[in-house]
Amino acid sequence: MGLSCALELRRLHPKARIVILEKGVLPQGASTKNAGFACFGSISEILSDLETHTEQEVIDLVRQRISGIEKLKKQIGIKALQYKPWGGYEVFSTKDKAQFENCVERLPEINKMLSDLFPLDVFRVMPDIFDFKNIQPELIFNAFEGQIDTGAMMQALIRKAQRADITILNGVQVSDYVETTNDVRLLANKFEIQTKEVLIATNGFARELDIEEVKPARAQVLITKPIKALTLKGTFHLDQGYYYFRNIDDRILLGGGRNLDFKAEETTDLSQTDIVQNELERLLNEVILPETPFEIDTRWSGVMGVGTQKKPILKSLSSRVHCGVRLGGMGVAIGSEIGYELAQRTL
Repeated sequence: MGLSCALELRRLHPKARIVILEKGVLPQGASTKNAGFACFGSISEILSDLETHTEQEVIDLVRQRISGIEKLKKQIGIKALQYKPWGGYEVFSTKDKAQFENCVERLPEINKMLSDLFPLDVFRVMPDIFDFKNIQPELIFNAFEGQIDTGAMMQALIRKAQRADITILNGVQVSDYVETTNDVRLLANKFEIQTKEVLIATNGFARELDIEEVKPARAQVLITKPIKALTLKGTFHLDQGYYYFRNIDDRILLGGGRNLDFKAEETTDLSQTDIVQNELERLLNEVILPETPFEIDTRWSGVMGVGTQKKPILKSLSSRVHCGVRLGGMGVAIGSEIGYELAQRTL
């Protein structure tokens, strides 16, 4: 989101000095720690959103996510993004039979609701072709979703920013800012910077800059070592999207589990917990790879920005300070779109 914002700023202000302050040695937020899902919401997630949002608000959210994915593709290209249109699947455990049946029953309604956004029906029921275990025998398939290479995406965006004469300073953590009559003074761990305008694109870390409407939501992830003859291909959601997995070449990435202890996962700490990691391994053993030997290669955590609403926060905190935050776990889909809109605030 920050890089997309900076690139749009360059287009709007060709002669401006534009600096990105990044607290990590490498980009440290969800931009490099996301699971690489180019998705806009499973059917159970959309049904859940309809309980707290109007139908038009949900349609607008999906439209925004689609627009963001297309903007990202256009920004750096499908090849650089390593975009793979392999579709998305929602998987329902044996204990979620009632939810599965509700999703199937309401599938025509949701397809009709989204009909202006897609050329064909979005969701359809299909048999489990992946030999999962302890799930409902059928999945709900969405042909319009895909996956990206997160590292390739960030490298391409950084290269494009550098070519646009945008300065990126790493290892600089901003703790506060002070606004004066003529400028804004940023207080960082290494120095202070005076600037005409500030754009905050820290998403899950926004509360550290006193944006209280955003709660951090840690997502723990693991990835396996290569698995011989792995046939699984696509992006998958389980348990209303609280668990998600996909193939990366011949490995499996699996993440989620914050629903096991919401309060504990409301943190910006990037460590892992036994309760979540044990559940991720159980899902690999009992659901995803029940008859396939595997080894865990590595584990990490990222931080999303969530709140009481799924709609992102895009607003001006003053005439010189603007923010785009609370992407609700949909940063890949809407980061480019919100970054673009955030830059427009400088006009």
